[in-house]
Amino acid sequence: MLKEPRSGRLAAWGNALLAGLVSPDEAVHRIAEDDAVHRVAGLPGEDAPVGLTLALGRLRALGAIGLRVALPVPGHPLGLCGPPEFNARALEAEEAVIATGAGLGLVPEAYEAGPEGGAAPDVHVEVVWRCLPVREAPPADVPSLGEAERELAEALREATEVLSKLDVAGAGPVAQAALAAYRARAEAGRQVLAPGYPPRAVRVLELAQRVGALIDIAREAGGDGAEHGAAVSASEMAARAEALRPVERTARRAQVAAYNSAVEERERRGGR
Repeated sequence: MLKEPRSGRLAAWGNALLAGLVSPDEAVHRIAEDDAVHRVAGLPGEDAPVGLTLALGRLRALGAIGLRVALPVPGHPLGLCGPPEFNARALEAEEAVIATGAGLGLVPEAYEAGPEGGAAPDVHVEVVWRCLPVREAPPADVPSLGEAERELAEALREATEVLSKLDVAGAGPVAQAALAAYRARAEAGRQVLAPGYPPRAVRVLELAQRVGALIDIAREAGGDGAEHGAAVSASEMAARAEALRPVERTARRAQVAAYNSAVEERERRGGR
């Protein structure tokens, strides 16, 4: 959960573009981030995949008033609204974007491209967003920002307690690298979300990402710290995973609430 989901970037900067707060070039640049290119396939009226600029403009013409995020996992269809074909694809990707008002959803498929056996700098990622019909229905299990913030406070305490029991100071190098990466991103003052989002949404997303970082560290600490006493049995690892599951669920719910808050606010204002 340290890395921002592609669906989050698409929704955040797509919403800023739909609201006229950023230029198409800036929105596309922010959405793609480190990926080489993003295209949208299956868009109504298009026989071949198109670029994000055209796709976002077409979604607006088709009635989209905002973009929502879904972050489902098996057993928790967070943010989904059907039908089954779209839900299945979103569950496989564990993320999706729903264009509210247009009856369409987008699911990302990422592909690595480059010379066979090439070094890391020679390999780049291309993303195709599959466009599918969706139901215009309330998304599943998405809390309000206020609910998410209250839930996160408890989740942070729970995650911290798990880490203290694990003796994270003795966790392995991968866990320590994850913590260092999170701190570096926080200290860099990176922009969270996009123009048009309320300060509370930024606060909730930052806290959700912090909880997610702690979850990643707690999971990693079980497998690489034997010399420091952090290694555990299979049954203990299963118990730990069970203890972390509701914390991770809370963090994902909060992420979705933050990304969707711009659309919620716009709907409260009557679509303006």
